[in-house]
Parts: sequence; structure tokens; C-alpha cells
Amino acid sequence: MELSVKTFRLISTLEAISFLVLLGIAMPLKYIWHMPEMVRIVGMAHGVLFVLYVGGAIYMFKKLKWSITDLFIVIMCSVLPFGPFYVERKYL
Repeated sequence: MELSVKTFRLISTLEAISFLVLLGIAMPLKYIWHMPEMVRIVGMAHGVLFVLYVGGAIYMFKKLKWSITDLFIVIMCSVLPFGPFYVERKYL
């Protein structure tokens, strides 16, 4: 199955949003208001999207002939809030 740039862009956006929801909504609910349910749900979704993002980045590395430095930057952006939005603008 071939992954298109458009599909990777969608995965990137969803991964970024899930990370921001996890950090900005779910974690405060867990630690301030003692409601851990949201972390379980959003955390699982974010974990799946993270794996898809990293796998997609490796695929795009080959497809778009990125340098190893570009691949490193794209993957490192996955652990930064708003990082995948930067990747969409600069690399896709």
C-alpha cells in the first residue's frame, strides 16, 4: 500500500492535535481534577497516531528522498508540541 503525501499530512495533523489535547486537556484533568479516564482514551489514540507518524516519516524519507538530517528533524518534531505543524509547512 502506498502512502501519499496528503495522507501523511492528515496523520501529521491528527498526531499534533492528539498531543495537544493530551497535554492541554487530558493531563490537567488527571492531575488537577483526578479524572484519569481521558488520559487513557486520548493517550491510546495519540500512541497509535505517533506510531503511524513515525512509520509514515520513514516512508516519506524514501519516497521524497529526504536527507537523513531531514528525517531526524521530522521525527524529532513528533515529540514537540506543534512540531508536526512545522513539518507540514517545511517538508510537505
